[in-house]
Amino acid sequence: MRDCRLFYRLQKSPWISLLLLAIPSAAYAADNTTGGSLGAIDAAFSYLVAALSKILFFSIGGMPFIVLWLIVGAAFFTLRMGFINFRAFAHAISVVRGRYDNPTETGEVTHFQALAAALSATVGLGNIAGVAIAIQLGGPGAMFWMTVAGLLGMSSKFVECTLGQKYRIVKPDGTVSGGAMHYLSRGLGELGLRPLGKLLAAIFAIFCVGGSFGIGNMFQVNQSYASVAAVMPFFDGRSWLYGLVMAVLVALVIIGGIKRIGAVAEKLVPLMCSIYIIASLFIILMNLSQIPNAIATIIQGAFFPQAVAGGFVGVLVQGFRRACFSNEAGVGSAAIAHSAARTEEPVREGIVALLEPFIDTVVICNLTALVVIITGVYTNTNEDGAQMTNEAFASVISWFPYVLAVAVFLFAFSTMISWSYYGERCWDYLFGDLTSIVYKVLFVAFVFVGAVVNLGAVLDFSDMMVLAMAVPNIFGCYLLSNKVAADLQDYMNRLQTGKMPVYK
Repeated sequence: MRDCRLFYRLQKSPWISLLLLAIPSAAYAADNTTGGSLGAIDAAFSYLVAALSKILFFSIGGMPFIVLWLIVGAAFFTLRMGFINFRAFAHAISVVRGRYDNPTETGEVTHFQALAAALSATVGLGNIAGVAIAIQLGGPGAMFWMTVAGLLGMSSKFVECTLGQKYRIVKPDGTVSGGAMHYLSRGLGELGLRPLGKLLAAIFAIFCVGGSFGIGNMFQVNQSYASVAAVMPFFDGRSWLYGLVMAVLVALVIIGGIKRIGAVAEKLVPLMCSIYIIASLFIILMNLSQIPNAIATIIQGAFFPQAVAGGFVGVLVQGFRRACFSNEAGVGSAAIAHSAARTEEPVREGIVALLEPFIDTVVICNLTALVVIITGVYTNTNEDGAQMTNEAFASVISWFPYVLAVAVFLFAFSTMISWSYYGERCWDYLFGDLTSIVYKVLFVAFVFVGAVVNLGAVLDFSDMMVLAMAVPNIFGCYLLSNKVAADLQDYMNRLQTGKMPVYK
């Protein structure tokens, strides 16, 4: 009944009406000029991506600077925080189970809802399409480096999400605004670096808004369309219609803010992960004897790659690049979701956050990789992304593409609603809360655009925006790492001496 009343209120909302009217008109125009307007959109977008790529990225000894930046940052935080990615793992699970949830503390969502919201933004097509792309471009060995990046990234995620909680802003109405834009501006301000902090915060916010349109929007709808159209011929050749449907669904959810997103995510994420993990394990168990060879292929490919552009460096780059695309560790995006958690202990939320790269990359991405390698479809250069994974499952479970199409749709949908929140918070930081409707209209419009442009341009744009977020974020985390280390020491001392209240 409550959902029915919500839907009724959505229908009566003037700005949601604007969204639902604007997108069909664009779709109608596209349908009548498929060879013209859609081609023009695709060409213009591809040109923009090519121009931005030359400006934003450069290589150092064959290694893209941004990938090196992420590797060094993750390794530094792992050492600086005393391997927090391993020693706090069990405690993180206890926190997620609710043992330390105090309902009287400030925040909008529980620890689990914050984790689910952040995971819904990361557990998605990066795990399905991204892994296949990494193996296709870098060979099976790319998965080894994705795993290493995931383990190290747990420490990056801890630092940024602790800072997100530490420097969040709680508004008079109880809503929370947090993330890298706040800890860069406020945290560096405490160090006497206010002008630098404000500059880095603005740069981060701009890239995050761009990233929300790329990785959190266009890439999701683009790749989910490929999977859905493969099993639903009705959508084949009608990417504009799929984009329209997805745009309307996203519009109906994103107006609810983090509470609504968290409520949806805590139901969708466990369901999505369960379906995908069970299916992956089924295929792996059906081919149990091939597991040793698959693992050997991954390890050999990691250190002695064959027929891979760039050799060892090429494999390493693909692994770390796709890991970042999948779990977003070091990017700073998840800190926005975790800052809304109901807690007065920033370190505790950081510890919860370190579970994300483990679940996302170490577990789910490896399951995808094993399925793709065991079935041998990774050698097929005619398939891209989600289609390759789809073929891998279909080779063992003929009817599973239908189930996978549903899972892919849910993965994409959940990622988009979470990233809409990330982008909206950064938009509000740049332009003020009153302009958030402009962002929401743009976000929904980009859902449609993502359905009709080609994968290559979408992938490059997504990589650029998300990886660029890591530059100001990791730099700020470096400067603030001593504060995080001090808070961590205090927290662990209280935990180990039994001074930490337990509520369940």
